[in-house]
Amino acid sequence: MLELLLALREELENKLKVVDSLQQLEELRVGYLGKKGKLTDILKGMGKLSPEERPKMGKVANEIRDFLESNIDEKMALLKAAIKEQKIKSEYVDVTIPKKHIEIGHLHPLNETKRQLEELFLNMGFKVLDGPEIETVENNFDLLNTPDDHPSRDRSDTFYIDDSHILRSHTSPVQIRAMKKYGAPLKMVSAGRTFRNDEVDDTHSPMFHQIEGLVVDENISIANLKATIDTVLEALFGEKLNTRYRPHYFPFTEPSFEVDVTCTKCMGKGCDACNHTGWSMELLGCGMVHPNVLENCGIDSEKYTGFAFGMGIDRLVMVKHGIGNLRLLFDNDKRFLTQF
Repeated sequence: MLELLLALREELENKLKVVDSLQQLEELRVGYLGKKGKLTDILKGMGKLSPEERPKMGKVANEIRDFLESNIDEKMALLKAAIKEQKIKSEYVDVTIPKKHIEIGHLHPLNETKRQLEELFLNMGFKVLDGPEIETVENNFDLLNTPDDHPSRDRSDTFYIDDSHILRSHTSPVQIRAMKKYGAPLKMVSAGRTFRNDEVDDTHSPMFHQIEGLVVDENISIANLKATIDTVLEALFGEKLNTRYRPHYFPFTEPSFEVDVTCTKCMGKGCDACNHTGWSMELLGCGMVHPNVLENCGIDSEKYTGFAFGMGIDRLVMVKHGIGNLRLLFDNDKRFLTQF
């Protein structure tokens, strides 16, 4: 038995020299020291020894077991250290190498201005609502008191899906939806894309962005309308701008106005940007809600009055940043957009 034990030790020592993975080492451990391993098989012969030989052989067997276990543990430590060193080499990062340039994006000036406006109106107590871009003719024209012979109804001006549906030509249909749903009193705005069959030029596009506002309550007057618009424009441009209200015609408001603001480049002194008038381009239309519109939505026009306004977000951005051509906002040219 002693010869078998010594031979087993020598055999394991030789095999440990060529082991190069933890899996192989585990297989050796189980094969030699496991419950069904070679050492266990040899020790099964202890019962055949005389009582005098058993203690001596047991001591030798324990020494050899300890020797085998310590050698296996030592080999495991060496393999783990080698694996760790290899992993460190493979995952090494040279922190002195210049990093790759990563460009961080930012909001498009249109989206930035849209968010600023929505946040401003939320702080003023308005609801921010949304509506579909494919709208019914009823909501887009009929309930907004638009006459049947109004030019905006022509197919040359508006994109028709079919006889009853169009690409909305303004965001005013959201006002109709809001009045039908919430009734009065009501304070709401809605921003989004609108579509008209316009020729593309420096200030026009067949797709553009609007934000519409509506206030309906008792005793609402033009004074409330003017104070709201002046507050919004001052907050948006960061300075006090003069406003000019010019009489106009909209079928859904009476009286109606178009609003100009001081040229932000010359501050009213006159320059090439404003054709030496001191006024920027027309920014918005507004007026007192026509009684027919209120009645069409189930609101008592004898009790309630209201005002509405519609701003072109694209034009607000142009005035705010001194942009002379609307096309630049849609060209997706990074050389232009990175300025903002």
